[in-house]
Amino acid sequence: MNGGASGQMTETKSVHTELLSPAGSFDSARAAANAGADAIYMGGPFFSARAYAESSAGAGKAEASGSARKRQEAPEPEQQDMLLRALDFCHLRGVKVYMTLNTLLKEKELAGLETYLLPYVEKHLDGVIVQDFGVFGRVRALFPDLPLHISTQAVVTGWRTAKRMVEMGAKRIVLARELSLPEIREIRDRSKAELEVFAHGALCYSYSGACLMSSFIGERSGNRGKCAGTCRLPFDLYDREGRRRNRKEEQYLLSMCDLNTVGRLAEMAEAGVYSFKIEGRMKSPLYTAGVTSVYRKYLDLAEQMICGREPDPDAGSIGRNGPGNASVHGTGAYRVKKKDLEMLSDIFDRAGTTSGYLDGMNGREMLTLLAKPDFRNRNERIMEALKETYLDHDRKVSVEAELELKQGYPAVLTLQSGGTRIRTESEQPVETAVGRPVTEAEVREKISKFGNTDFELRRLDVYMEDACFVPVRILNELRRNAADELKKSLLGNS
Repeated sequence: MNGGASGQMTETKSVHTELLSPAGSFDSARAAANAGADAIYMGGPFFSARAYAESSAGAGKAEASGSARKRQEAPEPEQQDMLLRALDFCHLRGVKVYMTLNTLLKEKELAGLETYLLPYVEKHLDGVIVQDFGVFGRVRALFPDLPLHISTQAVVTGWRTAKRMVEMGAKRIVLARELSLPEIREIRDRSKAELEVFAHGALCYSYSGACLMSSFIGERSGNRGKCAGTCRLPFDLYDREGRRRNRKEEQYLLSMCDLNTVGRLAEMAEAGVYSFKIEGRMKSPLYTAGVTSVYRKYLDLAEQMICGREPDPDAGSIGRNGPGNASVHGTGAYRVKKKDLEMLSDIFDRAGTTSGYLDGMNGREMLTLLAKPDFRNRNERIMEALKETYLDHDRKVSVEAELELKQGYPAVLTLQSGGTRIRTESEQPVETAVGRPVTEAEVREKISKFGNTDFELRRLDVYMEDACFVPVRILNELRRNAADELKKSLLGNS
């Protein structure tokens, strides 16, 4: 609480949100973490609603060939390792990892859940997204401490359902995509559930993806992660008299424009949205990097404005409400910069965007209708910048270090990252220099070379006696051992 000039007390708001990014491959997981995601969602080799994403491709092919049961017992190492590698990479950088287990399972498949999930739980998996309530009950019984998130495909549209699911043990509800801001607010206020909402990416024509069209036409069930995207095909609409009701050039009658809420994040946060989800596990790492970076920028700005802090002047701009701008404090708003909107379009454009159902209405403006041009110039400069920034270089973990050199005693290197601190000693004692002693500058140079590790040195304090000598080999070995120990400790605490 802050005191105002009039003597009245003005409440300072606080808000915390999560930016959740898609990862259909290990490179996409890297891109998301490097671009500023708070969390990623990724499938394992089975039971993911994107069976043809790279992280699930092996399982999808296996089931198609009739050998799914065999693969369930022994998934190929590279498929399993992709998510395990992502867990280590993300956890080192403070990014959470949620596993998509959001298909409907067959009865015989439930028996394999414990064996399937155990390696990921042992790696401190942060949560599992589920649609099937048989899976929900089974996972809750097997791993009672593993957070369970209810998938958007469970089609939660009201506060009573959300409240009941929380009472059953759900940690989070991923709401149906067809809800307005007032409906989201009511669910949050009356259920007190932690809410996740899709903020960007593809929309399904069917209610929250609960669609059987692909299954009926091509025996590829979206409930088994194999939707063929039939709604993206051209159709004609005829009435009972056989007259075509659509224009000849408007045949994409079921193809939804892509969701884009980058200008409305503050409204969504104030309505009770905690996690802002980007769709796109089937899309490229460049898509993940670019969309995540833009949403990171404006979600931070939205938080700053809601909390009454001065926004970063390099983020968006503040002005009156306008098309695509978010209302924050009545008449306040942030404007999304034109270059950021253009980048989102350059990264992926399905022929139009929509803010979805946030305002509680729908209509033809939410449909693409027209065919997307066969050829579209892509801004290669933007793509190359994204690659250079988020794919060619990984975000490092900052560490602080202390080095102690005392003659006759082991050299001691202490590393600290966040609340994790480790202490490593050399096997050989520090020697008394016979000739020229080692200098502090030489010591600093060797200890600072973290090179290709996950770490970068932010600060190094050196405490050393005069006339010390330590072979370069010992200093290098000490640094490597300390880095290894810190990594193990960070991952063990994740």
